[in-house]
Amino acid sequence: MPNPTGNPATPTPAGTPAQVTQGSRTRGGIGESTLRPDGTLKVTGEFAYSSDMWHEDMLWGQILRSTTAHAEIVSIDVSEALAQAGVYAVLTHDDLPTDVTKYGLEYQDTPVLADRVVRHHGEPVALVAADHPETARRAAARIRVEYRELRVVTDEASALADGAPILHPHRDDHHAGHVAHPNIVHRQPVVRGDAAEAARRADVVVTGEYVFGMQDQAFLGPESGLAVPAEDGGVDLYVATQWLHSDLRQIAPVLGLPEDKVRMTLSGVGGAFGGREDLSMQIHACLLALRTGKPVKIVYNRFESFFGHVHRHPARLRYEHGATRDGRLTHISCRIVLDGGAYASASPAVVGNAASLAVGPYAVEEVDIEAVALYTNNPPCGAMRGFGAVQACFAYEAQMDKLAKALAMDPVELRQLNAMEQGTLMPTGQRVDSPAPVAELLRRVKARPLPPERQWESTAGADVRALPGGLSNTTHGEGVVRGVGYAVGIKNVGFSEGFDDYSTARVRMEVVGGQAVATVHTAMAEVGQGGITVHAQIARTELGVTQVVINPADTRVGSAGSTSASRQTYVTGGAVKNSCELVREKVLAIGRRRFGTHHPAWATAELLLEGGKVVTDGGEVLADLAEVLADEAVEIEAEWRHRPTQAFDLVTGQGDGHVQYSFAAHRAVVEVDTELGLVKVVELACAQDVGKALNPLSVLGQIQGGTTQGLGMAVMEEIVVDPKTAKVRNPSFTDYLIPTILDTPTIPVDILELADDHAPYGLRGIGEAPTLSSTPAVLAAIRNATGLDLTRTPVRPEHLTGTP
Repeated sequence: MPNPTGNPATPTPAGTPAQVTQGSRTRGGIGESTLRPDGTLKVTGEFAYSSDMWHEDMLWGQILRSTTAHAEIVSIDVSEALAQAGVYAVLTHDDLPTDVTKYGLEYQDTPVLADRVVRHHGEPVALVAADHPETARRAAARIRVEYRELRVVTDEASALADGAPILHPHRDDHHAGHVAHPNIVHRQPVVRGDAAEAARRADVVVTGEYVFGMQDQAFLGPESGLAVPAEDGGVDLYVATQWLHSDLRQIAPVLGLPEDKVRMTLSGVGGAFGGREDLSMQIHACLLALRTGKPVKIVYNRFESFFGHVHRHPARLRYEHGATRDGRLTHISCRIVLDGGAYASASPAVVGNAASLAVGPYAVEEVDIEAVALYTNNPPCGAMRGFGAVQACFAYEAQMDKLAKALAMDPVELRQLNAMEQGTLMPTGQRVDSPAPVAELLRRVKARPLPPERQWESTAGADVRALPGGLSNTTHGEGVVRGVGYAVGIKNVGFSEGFDDYSTARVRMEVVGGQAVATVHTAMAEVGQGGITVHAQIARTELGVTQVVINPADTRVGSAGSTSASRQTYVTGGAVKNSCELVREKVLAIGRRRFGTHHPAWATAELLLEGGKVVTDGGEVLADLAEVLADEAVEIEAEWRHRPTQAFDLVTGQGDGHVQYSFAAHRAVVEVDTELGLVKVVELACAQDVGKALNPLSVLGQIQGGTTQGLGMAVMEEIVVDPKTAKVRNPSFTDYLIPTILDTPTIPVDILELADDHAPYGLRGIGEAPTLSSTPAVLAAIRNATGLDLTRTPVRPEHLTGTP
């Protein structure tokens, strides 16, 4: 395959090649790096994001949020806000139109507006609609809320202690019966064999406790949307989201409307990474629009955005690894405690991922795993790129390095010795039935030449951007040492544990202006991953047309599921492929009916659609597609599902819970100023199996983007929550730091294409895996440079210098 990094292409190891037999000669099909239709608009600043929407005579919505993390609401006085000129409405919980006042992805436990109690800092308490955004903000500031402070729950000890406040005393869900405490959202053990007995037989045992900080998705486009009341009593909502139909399912009951009267259209999304999977301003905008009879726009500022969406679960992880003297793993035991915050969000699924993937991409027979998520008064946590698997990977890769040191083995060789492969049995009892090139990925990153060593004896004229500390110009090379570290991770693809994970695609083919044109309509949320580009490529490949129209995503077509879990190219791409195949069969049937009596090949040959024509598999042209269709149009809307999965047993964790696995490995090269505690990541090389690169350039972008997000978690990104008050200390990009172009190193990538026979085109979901292994690779490199036993991420300067 063409290597988009410019590095020499290396032979792909033996595997099942992806078969593409239809439309392979149609330009712009799968396997090509076709340009994104939204790319130029985005880089020139002309793309219309959700926050850019406008409607004549619209109002502006504003949300009043709690200033405390846990308190009873004694009273709310809105009189001053209502008296302000330009204010059209002020709403509190008492003004909600139905008895359905809560929503949620899995459990309906999140209040639309706080009802008598607030459970986290920044929880929505009241809404304002006014004729100007500043008027709305001033009115919200005039709402008087009296709180009576309650005891806060901030960690495992305070959540599970005797007499701890029960944060959801009326909890009612299907998992509640298997947890030991009402402040546990979900618990998932995974047990196979006898880990305790294996520990007694092990020649070497290493243990470790690890802390993973709270990461924010930090998308650049804040939450925003526009709700427009309709003449039929319904509402049209234009919003930046990740899952239109899930939003619809949660919104309509609160409004007291049937789903067909809540019409949703995707607007421009400025990044997501899981942070838009939960509702933010959707219900609030609709409530204000229906109350005032006017369009209402809500746009969060950056401060609000930190409070308005879920974050990555912080975690505490306790691990034990055992091995024989020659390095074979004997057992792994661990306990993973995830802080779910005030509401459940996606915590149950995060727990399932953390538990089922807790040992990493390694073959080990004896395991004893427990993962739990807790309710606390910290900010709600939910979906974020690689959820659950990211936290586990940080810990199990640190353990593999610690085990290699105890065995005096090369850390890469230890990983390769224990690497899973196709046929390996997962701790859940599921057999890996597609390529799992873990050892090969590690070989590739290790074999790559290291970047040249810097000469620190003289830094006269040196580019300070190359030094730890960068443009701060704080070091001139004194005390700078280099380190190299490795990590590899495993991530599931798609929704798991028996979830009915499907997508819907409507495909239409007709003649426009004398040319055959395909139109693809799905509800897939394009959040920057390039899905609309891939859908056009699939349509060109399957239907042999050059002109493809992608309709805007909305709820007029069936659900496409969420743009998360690395699933959209697999599942909605599979749905588009399936609907295109059905359309193709209808088009060929029309051709046989019209021309079959004139040319026997219509009945006897294998027919393909390529380059706007009907051709035989031998290349003979039978007819123009436009000629075949004439004045007919063919349209199909169909659902498509991948193979089913199973729920994990709640006692043993056994079950075929995942549809597919993805793998990535990283090698990090860092330079550390040990005197100042500053880190410069020089290179972060990656190797990843993608099954089939439908668009190699987009694949490269996803891998490099995920790698950069993992780098941020390693050395700078963390939402800091006060352990006494549960208040967020740094809700801004001034104090919450993300990697800039100056922090991002060279990221060379090796792309493998080992087809998964169960997936469309043999593809493998790619977006999350690089986020797993990049963080522990950077930590491993810093340990290698400093000799420190770093057990917490992100690494701060004081962790490296030993100063408070």
